[in-house]
Amino acid sequence: MPEAGNLQSTITDGVAQIEFFHPSGNSFPAVMLQALTLEFEKLGKDESVKIIVLKSGGDGAFCAGASFDELLTVENIDQGTRFFSGFALVINAMRKCPKLIIGRIQGKTVGGGVGLAAACDYTFATESALVKLSELAIGIGPFVIAPAVERKIGLAAFAELTLCAHEWKSAYWAKEKGLYTCLFKNSDAMDDEIRNFTGILSRYNPEALLELKKIFWQGTEHWESLLYERAAVSGRLVLSDFSRNALGALRK
Repeated sequence: MPEAGNLQSTITDGVAQIEFFHPSGNSFPAVMLQALTLEFEKLGKDESVKIIVLKSGGDGAFCAGASFDELLTVENIDQGTRFFSGFALVINAMRKCPKLIIGRIQGKTVGGGVGLAAACDYTFATESALVKLSELAIGIGPFVIAPAVERKIGLAAFAELTLCAHEWKSAYWAKEKGLYTCLFKNSDAMDDEIRNFTGILSRYNPEALLELKKIFWQGTEHWESLLYERAAVSGRLVLSDFSRNALGALRK
C-alpha cells in the first residue's frame, strides 16, 4: 500500500511485532485501519504467537490519528460514521484479542493514536512521546476512543486532555496518569527493555496470560456497540458549520 502507507508483522520466538507506517505522521487511512484490525484478529488465532508488540515506523511521531485527507472528503453522515468507525474496529479488535498487546510509543501521538496507546495492555514510551487530543479544535470530540482513554487515565485526566485541545501533555504527564507504563530516555533503551520484557512474558503460561487479559478488560463488553454509537456522533458533528469552517481554514 505505497500511497496509503504500509503495515507488516513479523514473529520471532513467540513475539509478534506489528509495524505500521504512513508518510503523514504515521496517520491511518481507512484501508490501514482495516488492515490493522485484521492483523490483530489473525495473530490472535495464531498459536505460535504469545505476545504482540505494536509499533510505528521511523523516529518521528508514533501516530497522528486518522487520516486528515480522508476526513476532508466526508460529505454525509453515513460516510462520517464509517470514517470514525475505523478506530472503533481496531480498539475492539485489541480488546478482544486473546494475546497481550505491548505498545511501543517513540514519539508524539494525537487523537486516535492516543486511543491505540490506551488500548494496549502495557506500554513503553520515550520522553518525546507527548500526547494531545485536538478534536475539539475542529468541532468534534474524541468520542470513539474516549472509553479506552478514560479506562486508562480516569475521567478527570481525560477531561483535562480533551478540553486542553490546543496543548501537548508531556510523556511524564502521560505516565503519571497511567497511559504509559514505563518511560525511557531514548528508543534504544526502550527497545532493550521491550526485548527483555516480552522474552520473559512469552515463556509464561499462555492460558494464564489469557485469563489475565480477560480480567484487564472486564466490563467492556458493551463497547461492541458503544464505540460505533460514538462514531455516529462524530460523523454527525463533522458535518456541522463549525467543523466545516474549521476544516476549511486548515485547508488554506
